[in-house]
Amino acid sequence: MLTRLRVSGFKNLVDVDVRFGPFTCIAGANGVGKSNLFDAIGFLSAMANHPLSEAAMSVRNPEGRTGDIRSLFHRVGERYDDRMDFEVEMIVPKEGFDDLGQKAVASQTFLRYTVSLGYRGDDNSSSAGRLVILREDLAYVKRGDARDHLAFMGKSDAWLHSAVQGARRAPFISTETQEEGCVIKVHQDGGSSGKPRTLLAANLPRTALSAANAAESPTATMARREMESWRLLQLEPSKLRSPDPFTAPKRLAEDGSHLPATLYRLARAATRENRNRDADAASQRVYSQLANRLSELIDDVKEVFVDRDERRELFTIMVQDAVGTTHPARSLSDGTLRFLALAVLALDPDEKCLICLEEPENGIHPARISAMLELLQDIVTDVERPVDEDNPLRQVIVNTHSQAVISQVPDDSLLMAELREHVLQGERFKALACSPVRDTWRSKVDDGKVRAADPGAFGPYLNPAPQRQPGRPRTLVDRPDMQGYLPFSESA
Repeated sequence: MLTRLRVSGFKNLVDVDVRFGPFTCIAGANGVGKSNLFDAIGFLSAMANHPLSEAAMSVRNPEGRTGDIRSLFHRVGERYDDRMDFEVEMIVPKEGFDDLGQKAVASQTFLRYTVSLGYRGDDNSSSAGRLVILREDLAYVKRGDARDHLAFMGKSDAWLHSAVQGARRAPFISTETQEEGCVIKVHQDGGSSGKPRTLLAANLPRTALSAANAAESPTATMARREMESWRLLQLEPSKLRSPDPFTAPKRLAEDGSHLPATLYRLARAATRENRNRDADAASQRVYSQLANRLSELIDDVKEVFVDRDERRELFTIMVQDAVGTTHPARSLSDGTLRFLALAVLALDPDEKCLICLEEPENGIHPARISAMLELLQDIVTDVERPVDEDNPLRQVIVNTHSQAVISQVPDDSLLMAELREHVLQGERFKALACSPVRDTWRSKVDDGKVRAADPGAFGPYLNPAPQRQPGRPRTLVDRPDMQGYLPFSESA
């Protein structure tokens, strides 16, 4: 679970410091950099599992994937910053497995990870240059300080004690400057008291964290697993509509692929768990839960199930309406499919992850956006209960510029994204700032020094109907018979 992100020097993120709770909604106009924040999270996730070059190439640009590593760095005019810095605070799972299937048990679950990257050009003009590691650290956050860092919890102790566990007095990864240059040290915490492994930073093609294993560094391994689980969902209707072969992966992909196979796996898992009772009833309960959730979006849902076509060896999601007509996924609307995918994800106990989702209102009727928001908030961990299989460390971050979303999101989950002016070496530029609503938990951390958003910034989202300009054609909001339905109208 990502609880804090500090970024500087990445795209238009300069001295950005954002605290996250279980559910966070980032609101703001187009072009201010909301997506860049998601890109920073995605870049960190990719670095936890891939070489630096591959992680950089996975970051989006307006045309798709970036082909220029230099473009990741903040730029003013033609001058690029010479480094980018990332710091995250996160709660990691207590136990898991490394790449070889060896069990890792973290000695501390509340961690702070820092990585700084520089750019090294190449004499060959055809080369795009490469990233170099300037610093990498993995340390613990004191359990006694956890409540100050996790202010979203309120007064609940059950969640805190189950999520933040262990103790540690030394770092897991640290950086030193020696004669040969910057050195990354990987400290053992797997039961051995051996000397730390020393790595020359200039020669590293990937982060030390991305190579962690259970025997040497179980806590770093779990930090790696946590960061790998940070997912940016870009649900494509064409992928959501596609049936799955029997051999397809049975986990929902970031683009929405493998939705039928994932749902079939969940139904089968329920059957196995109830093998001594009515297996068909156990499977049906999964489908019924999904149908009940989908009925919050569309009125006439009676049943949802996966059709198993033995002849063609295909899984297909089917929806039956109130009069008994069965519809395959390919006939469902884009918004219905996106909602269905998120509802399946909510049922999946294996999805202990951070989910980033852009514009959740896309394809959803304005009157049903509340159902989408309720679904997203039901996905996340409940801080009033202990963390367990039924209440995993799951988290959702969305961004939006929709009035319908912003007006219905809890105020303590809301951040306003806007451009603020900076001055560096005599040059003025604007960069992203994320500000909380006044008198919410984010505005009270750091002894209340956090700059809250100006209430006026939310005005356009609360009452977006513009006044009619003389000479322009009448619109729906100008009609006398519609005045009682408008927000803040005199007759409302």
